[in-house]
Amino acid sequence: MKSPRGNRAGTEPIVAAGGIVRGAGDNRGKIVIVHRRRYGGEIGLPKGKSEPGETPAATALREVEEETGLIAKVREFAGSTHYEVGRTPKVVHYYVMDYDRLSATKRDSKEVERSEWVTPIEAVEKLTHNEDRELIAVVFGLPKGHSK
Repeated sequence: MKSPRGNRAGTEPIVAAGGIVRGAGDNRGKIVIVHRRRYGGEIGLPKGKSEPGETPAATALREVEEETGLIAKVREFAGSTHYEVGRTPKVVHYYVMDYDRLSATKRDSKEVERSEWVTPIEAVEKLTHNEDRELIAVVFGLPKGHSK
């Protein structure tokens, strides 16, 4: 049974956060997406679950660095996506970020096969999940026809 907010009654949502990282230099006008090994080769935005006591913005910065090897700076809140994992509701808070520099630590190659710089229109064409495509379309003001 769903509660009025759309969550299953009594089920705590999984909370995660991620980044829409805008490129610089040769990657100006592009954002980074990740190709995941898990979940059947999913293509998505860098994101992950929050750790206890971590703010959504801190989660987003950590996950961007872990999944892409990039250090970014948060510009602004972009929006949240909501969906279910099995029977558990999940919310992902996204932040628009600007690329700052490469990280000195190695990215998570177990979960993420590779990252790729693409234009927002290319991202909408490649992203696996409709929620992600819609968020990119809204953030970058793409015409309605640009989300699958």
